[in-house]
Amino acid sequence: MKKFILAFLFLPGFLISQELDATVTTNVEKLSIGSKDRIINFSEDIQNYLNNTRFSGDAWNFDKIKCSFNIFFSGSSDETHYSAQINITSLRPVEKSGSPTIMLNVIDNTWEFQYQSGQSMYFSPDYDPLTDFLDYYAFLIIGLNEDSFTELGGSQYFTQAYNQAVFDASYSSSAGWETKGNSYNRRGLIEDLVSEKYRPFREDCFNYHYNGLDIFTTKKEEAVQNIVKLIKNLETLKAKVDIGGVLIKTFFDAKSSEIVNYLKDYPDKMIFKSLKKIDPPHTQKYDEAMLNE
Repeated sequence: MKKFILAFLFLPGFLISQELDATVTTNVEKLSIGSKDRIINFSEDIQNYLNNTRFSGDAWNFDKIKCSFNIFFSGSSDETHYSAQINITSLRPVEKSGSPTIMLNVIDNTWEFQYQSGQSMYFSPDYDPLTDFLDYYAFLIIGLNEDSFTELGGSQYFTQAYNQAVFDASYSSSAGWETKGNSYNRRGLIEDLVSEKYRPFREDCFNYHYNGLDIFTTKKEEAVQNIVKLIKNLETLKAKVDIGGVLIKTFFDAKSSEIVNYLKDYPDKMIFKSLKKIDPPHTQKYDEAMLNE
């Protein structure tokens, strides 16, 4: 765990260079036999890129971040051009708990890129729809992880992800980088994360994880109050400004079941009415929680 790993940083030879511990899987059912043969090494190539690249630019002295990239190929226009849908998740360990917490769980429907078996993949400022997409999500995953351990600790990574999104949107083949309302899209998510409007929410997310989930087994009452604080502050924020953006939806897509579980014994069931106001898509979960006295 990050809280305790600092104690070991000065031991000889202790160093973790890369940030991610990624698992990559592919589904190629929709591809032709020829296309399937040409991407036989794709999963391994992508996994090696994610796990062997140092995205932060510095030595990473903390636990590697477990994440998964489940790629569903949707088509191929020629021998090198592919399109795919991808489900991306990332996890964070919780203190004194056998279960991690989900930090990110999104489905990105728009990824178009070129790939040739055996091609070199580099972390580079040059435009490449293949690695730029991976870089964006690497920055996002690291940023969310850091925000949960240090207040606003992910800011530099969110800025890098935002710059990546703006850069790729400037190209004609910019599918997936444009903002599209409140439905999930990578541009909308990162714009919310770097917005001053959501700064209080990010601060509450830090407390939710570091002073909530991490202390739940030892200081349950304090932990629950920090979880509840995030919900009440979101309700107040919703009354003042529009918070119907991508960030809030993405957060609750990852956290709604977890929140219900941690608050199942909370005496004031009105908290679930608050959740229904700020997170309508998961109303059924909150209705069921209100009935479970």
